[in-house]
Amino acid sequence: SQLAKLLATEDLVVENKYVETAQFNVHTRVLTLPVWERASSQVYDMLVGHEVGHALYTPDNDWFRERKIPPQFVNVVEDVRIEKMMKRRYAGISKTFYRGYSELADEDFFCIENEDVNKMNLADKANLYFKIGNFHDIDFNLAERQIIDMISAAETFSDAVDAARALYEFCKEKKEKEAEALCP
Repeated sequence: SQLAKLLATEDLVVENKYVETAQFNVHTRVLTLPVWERASSQVYDMLVGHEVGHALYTPDNDWFRERKIPPQFVNVVEDVRIEKMMKRRYAGISKTFYRGYSELADEDFFCIENEDVNKMNLADKANLYFKIGNFHDIDFNLAERQIIDMISAAETFSDAVDAARALYEFCKEKKEKEAEALCP
């Protein structure tokens, strides 16, 4: 909790609970860390760095009412943006993210060992690419690459929401086309 408070430069509330993954509530300023039996300090430091990124860079506003994008799409893109911002602010944290994600990849945390990642929807592929893409080959076609580049380029929260909208629309359109192909 001391690391989180130091990085965030505020007196965050840090809780350790039996939850699936770390989370940060931008409104209440509560950072929740999971109680995992096998995670190393490197993984916990990565989780703290990631969630503190939300504390520092994710605004506490009601963007959903204005933009009407499913939150999971915004979360995928915002995760990429805040980790990029944290790496800029704390240069040494890049190694922490690399080692933490390496450990999660080795332990198949994302449950992809028997999956063809390249057949997943773009939101899932993007999430994996930006987290463990250093450890798994993930391919993108030209249309997908344009959205991946948009996600990579997001600097502001507004940019992240715009990229999330493009990601959502792409996934929605692809799903509709697949449904039409099944039921002509």
